[in-house]
Amino acid sequence: MTPPADAVAWLVAAAPDPDACRREWERSALGTALLPAGRCWDVLIVPGRLGRPSQRLLDGLPGAGPVLFDPGYDTVAFFVPAGTAARWIGTGVRAAGDGSWIMVPHPRRGERGLHWLVPPDGSGALTDPMLLELVLHEAAAALAESGEHL
Repeated sequence: MTPPADAVAWLVAAAPDPDACRREWERSALGTALLPAGRCWDVLIVPGRLGRPSQRLLDGLPGAGPVLFDPGYDTVAFFVPAGTAARWIGTGVRAAGDGSWIMVPHPRRGERGLHWLVPPDGSGALTDPMLLELVLHEAAAALAESGEHL
């Protein structure tokens, strides 16, 4: 599936130098570039065993945005509105906001290494933090019921 050109434009808009970001994606063996959080979006990063079921609960709901998966660290990263990281108080969630940088794959990147579970669509849609909090609680409760620990 080829992402819309708007998805690339939306992501590089966060970069201090959008052209440098595009070049980084083209030249990087991993197909990733470093982008600053806190400008256009923040990122909330959760352990994979909680993030994957949470993403499945969000799938297709209004208020859901782009989601990254890092199999190396087994983490799931939800793109949320800028400013969310400064206000988030959830236990076990790392928040990347103003002053943080994250590795971001090109929207056309495959499913090896750091990749999109839900790629950006170029619309600017981000995950609603209140909705994310609800699905994180629901996923944690389901894990607890099954006997898994976070």
